[in-house]
Amino acid sequence: MRKTTKLREMLHAGKTQLVPGVYDGLSARIAQSVGADLLYATGGGIARSTGIPDMGLINPVQITERLEQIVDAVDLPVIADFDTGYGNALNALYTLKGFERAGVAGFHIEDQVFPKRCGHLEGKTVVPAEELAVKIRAIKENQIDPDFVVIARTDALAVEGYDAAIARMHTYMEAGADVAFIEAPQSVEQIEQLSKDLPYPKLLNMFWGGKTPVVPRDKLEAWGFNLVIAPGDMQRAAIQAMRDAADAILSEGHTEALKDRMASFDDREEAINTPKYMELDARYAV
Repeated sequence: MRKTTKLREMLHAGKTQLVPGVYDGLSARIAQSVGADLLYATGGGIARSTGIPDMGLINPVQITERLEQIVDAVDLPVIADFDTGYGNALNALYTLKGFERAGVAGFHIEDQVFPKRCGHLEGKTVVPAEELAVKIRAIKENQIDPDFVVIARTDALAVEGYDAAIARMHTYMEAGADVAFIEAPQSVEQIEQLSKDLPYPKLLNMFWGGKTPVVPRDKLEAWGFNLVIAPGDMQRAAIQAMRDAADAILSEGHTEALKDRMASFDDREEAINTPKYMELDARYAV
C-alpha cells in the first residue's frame, strides 16, 4: 500500500493519531522504534537543527533534502511542513514536485505572509484567503498521486479572530484541501468549538509549553480530531540532553553520571540499524 493511501485510511479510521515531530533520519527512526504509526517532519525542527530559528530562513532545497533522509530512514507515512508554498502558486507547484519525489504522504500549507514564522510566536501576519485557496487548487490539480494529502493551515486566529479563522478554513476546504488545521487555539473551549464548526478531518498542533492547552486524547477523539502533532517535543528533549552531556564532559571529563539517561553504545548502533548494514557488508565482501 502506498504511504499516501495509508495516511488517507488513517484519516477515516475514527481514531486520533498522535504524531511525533521529527527533524532528521535518526529522530525518525527513534520515533518509529517506540511505536509511532505516522511521523510529522517539522519545518521548524529542521530549521533549528541547522542552528537557525523557524522564521522562513531555510529554503525548499534544504527542506527537500532532509525530507528524503527522513522518508528513507523509516517505513511510515510522513507528513511534511510546506510552509507558505515558498512563493506564489507557480512556486508552490514547482516545490510540490520535490516534496512528492521525496516520498512524503502529504503536507500542510499555510496562509502566513512570507517569510513566515513559528505559529506560536508573536507578530504573525496573513495573506488574503483567496491567495492560499488558489495555491491549494493548483496543488490538488497537479499532484501526481491522487491520494496525496493536502492539509490547509490558517494562522488567522491570532491575527483576525475566531470567526475569520473559521471562514478562511471553509474557503480552503472548498478549494480542495483534505484536512483542516487552525493554528494555536488558546483554550479547551475554543478547541471544542472549532471541532463543531469544522465538519472535516482535523489536525491539532498541541505540545507542552505552547499557546494551545494540552487536552487528553479521549476528548480529542470524541471531538473528531484525526491528527494531533507534537512538532518540537523530541527536539526540545534532545536539546536538554545534549546540554547536560556537554556540561558533564566539560566539568567532569566524562558522562558516567548520566549513564542511566543515555543510550548505550549498542543501543545507539541498533537505533540506526547498524547490524543490518554489517550483515550486508559481510555478505558482499570481496
